[in-house]
Amino acid sequence: MDKFTVHLKSINDVKEFVRIVNEFPFAVDLASGRYVVDAKSIMGIFSLDLAKPIDVEVPQGDSSELRRKLSPFIVR
Repeated sequence: MDKFTVHLKSINDVKEFVRIVNEFPFAVDLASGRYVVDAKSIMGIFSLDLAKPIDVEVPQGDSSELRRKLSPFIVR
């Protein structure tokens, strides 16, 4: 499992994030506290508290390319 943190600050950030994540064939989840949603679901993402950073979890697959494409959103 690969895990990293992102911060989606605007509606456009969320739309771009979902567009990028949907390019990949493997599952990607977003976790905020005890809530976990499908990162490919724009409605799921809007159910989370976007005021703070969110954990991205990739249970399987090589996430290096996903990480590269999401780099503008990754919290360092």
